[in-house]
Amino acid sequence: MLWTIIAVLLILWLLGVVALPSVGALIHILLVLALIVLIIQLLSGRRTVV
Repeated sequence: MLWTIIAVLLILWLLGVVALPSVGALIHILLVLALIVLIIQLLSGRRTVV
């Protein structure tokens, strides 16, 4: 699910940079936040609940 969100944000960011620079900046911020969440998730790993 997280990979899908990141992929959609990346595509929207690329479109925004080319078509609408002001929208590209907003999506860029969202993309950076999504990448931060992804890195935190990868570093923490999956924890099993006992």
